[in-house]
Amino acid sequence: MQKVVSNELAVLFDVLPPHIHDLLYQQPDCSDLLEVILDLGRPPEARFLHRESILNSREVDCNDIDYVVSRVGEFTGDNRAGIERTLHRISAIRNRNGHIIGLTCRVGRAVFGSVKMIQDLIEPGKNVLLLGRPGVGKTTMLREVARVLADDFKKRVIVIDTSNEIAGDGDIPHPAIGHARRMQVATPVKQHAVMIEAVENHMPEVIIIDEIGTELEAQAARTIAERGVQLVGTAHGNTLENLIMNPTLSDLIGGIQTVTLGDEEARRRHTQKSVLERKAPPTFDVVVEIMDYYKVVVHPNVIEAVDATLHQQPVQAELRSMGKNGEVRREEVASPSRLGNNQKLVLSEAKEPEENPPRVYLFGVNRSRLEQAAMEKQRNLKVTGDIKQADLFVTTRSYYRRKSQKIRDAETLSIPIYVLRSNNIAQMRQCLDTVYPVASESSYIHHLQHLLTRHHNFNSSKENAEPANINNKSLSRAKRRNKRRGKENWDNP
Repeated sequence: MQKVVSNELAVLFDVLPPHIHDLLYQQPDCSDLLEVILDLGRPPEARFLHRESILNSREVDCNDIDYVVSRVGEFTGDNRAGIERTLHRISAIRNRNGHIIGLTCRVGRAVFGSVKMIQDLIEPGKNVLLLGRPGVGKTTMLREVARVLADDFKKRVIVIDTSNEIAGDGDIPHPAIGHARRMQVATPVKQHAVMIEAVENHMPEVIIIDEIGTELEAQAARTIAERGVQLVGTAHGNTLENLIMNPTLSDLIGGIQTVTLGDEEARRRHTQKSVLERKAPPTFDVVVEIMDYYKVVVHPNVIEAVDATLHQQPVQAELRSMGKNGEVRREEVASPSRLGNNQKLVLSEAKEPEENPPRVYLFGVNRSRLEQAAMEKQRNLKVTGDIKQADLFVTTRSYYRRKSQKIRDAETLSIPIYVLRSNNIAQMRQCLDTVYPVASESSYIHHLQHLLTRHHNFNSSKENAEPANINNKSLSRAKRRNKRRGKENWDNP
């Protein structure tokens, strides 16, 4: 069973206005507090493990915001601050003028025992990647990994702490990481450089890194692994399949490419000639999907798991859970096969795309041109202004390479991203052809539409019968056009 070693709630309560922390002390489940929300002009809100509560009807004013800001550390470029020698994190929301108008005061806890479910994976020196939704306990487990490797296994451990979330605020790291050393990062964009610096200057045996989220950080992680240093980190995404869909981070599990098989090999596999394959050996040996504090799904062999996913075969994994007495229970599990008798993807039965179109969020894309292309193809296009409601994120190559906040938000929310090579109507027509499939499309497009279906519950494809009035010449032109199209924009922005 996990045991909270360091809670330090009183330190966090001391930076809150008196009328707020007095109410927090009165809550029956005060020890289960997750975060306190202070938004200007709204009543203060407390979020607990199993509920949310409005503390009182008094609205938060500028004095309340200033009271908290004056008692915490300096806000950095990622709008985060902390309380020295604690694990608590205070995140700011600013208006257009740069003034703070909202605060999220998140409770940080050091937990003993959270690493027990994966201790046998990190002990032999394997590279382990932790996945999971925000707030599920990735950083808590990562912190405990650092302590166990440094104290119990006597390894030279360095923690790359970008937002001071792993080892706390201030120059002296929190005792929760044990004897592991901590390197702070001035700004998030320099995280990849500090990762390489740690290996070159400090001779570590283990590198601990939180939130690998950019292509440069993925490349730095591969460089570290190739130098023989054990790597334990977290990344954006809930499951292994999220990484396969993510063109930025897919290199962590080997990268994805489309290959063309010979006629004999295609017949042997009973597949089409264009298939998805893993590009290179993965950076991480093991992927752990954290479901909650006491349950994880382990992929002990990333190579086999990725290859099985790409070949639409069942993925063998291990479900681990922790009992009340601290014992770890293990169970072999396998995802259901997505293959039909003809070895094609079996897609969920749903409404036609015309009846239930995907909701598209546009970023840097000319909306009028896209709507014009949709009208030409007689497609029902639904554009949304709320990224959280979107099923598909469409942007251009130039915007994607800038890695703006909107794109990072889409990756965090695991929304599929389609990258247009340019902002012209031809590229938009190609995008519509991918989202709304037609006959004779490549298996790569079908596979991506299948992934969209599984994660966002809209029908990306159905078995299309060949129209009776299509002659052989027209069909040949369609096949040549799809062959020239080749690898789509999803994984090559």
